[in-house]
Amino acid sequence: MSENIAMLLYAGLMLLSVFVSSIAQVMLKKAAQKEYESVLKEYLNPQVIAAYGIFFSATLLTIFAYRGIPLSMGGILESTGYIYVTFFGVTIFHEKLTKKKLLALGMIIAGVVVYSL
Repeated sequence: MSENIAMLLYAGLMLLSVFVSSIAQVMLKKAAQKEYESVLKEYLNPQVIAAYGIFFSATLLTIFAYRGIPLSMGGILESTGYIYVTFFGVTIFHEKLTKKKLLALGMIIAGVVVYSL
């Protein structure tokens, strides 16, 4: 396999890891919006445990992805998490997308594109 194709596959794996991590963040926010009978049930319920399990899996994917991408690229790809979380915030939690947030997302996307070139 050529080196460029391998790097693209590892970069894709990193993006998948960030996306999966964003899903776990949404699960934790959904769990935080519920009322619980006790503090113990607040942290030891299936949704929270599953979210932390997903975080752990995403961490393993990230570690594996770093085998094929430069360390400097990792931070750039990790920043796409802001895009995913904003999308989930707007679609799932009905948060408002302000001009400031759009500008920030545009800057993140521009940074990823500039780095890619």
